[in-house]
Amino acid sequence: MEQNNWLEEMSKQALTAQVLETNQYTQKYGLVLREEEAALLAEVRADVLREEKRVEFGQSILPKIIYAFCDSSYIYQDNYCESMARLQEIFFQYKNEMLDEITDDELLEFMREQFENVCRGDFDYLEGTCLDLFAQAIRAGYAGYQEKEGQGAFEEVDIVKRWDRELYLEALMDLF
Repeated sequence: MEQNNWLEEMSKQALTAQVLETNQYTQKYGLVLREEEAALLAEVRADVLREEKRVEFGQSILPKIIYAFCDSSYIYQDNYCESMARLQEIFFQYKNEMLDEITDDELLEFMREQFENVCRGDFDYLEGTCLDLFAQAIRAGYAGYQEKEGQGAFEEVDIVKRWDRELYLEALMDLF
């Protein structure tokens, strides 16, 4: 047990250093993580991996999540650490939900696209609607996302009618 704690602590320290290195890139978007925040994200990673019964080999997905989301319209310095923690949790949960049928990059691309364009920064909608529908489709055999590497895949599995100009005009006409 002592050795496992030592190995886990070394992993957390290495991830903390990797996360701090991302500051060189993210600072141009006004996002910088302090050492305590990077250590907290490493701790969250360890907890989520245990909870989801997952193992990561090689480099953690967290730096990729940071690079994918650092220029988001909905992430700013005040919610940066919390957002990265939440995205990390969502990522691992849906890797399991999708039975590892989707690559990390495809999942990140899908998450990023939905977060910006459909969810408008709402983590609950990303997790509870967009990713849930997508995971159901993947478990049912949908593979259309592979051709597009996760881009534009949601429209094919979305069952929610979106509010758009035509729908607005139709509703307006029904009122009069």
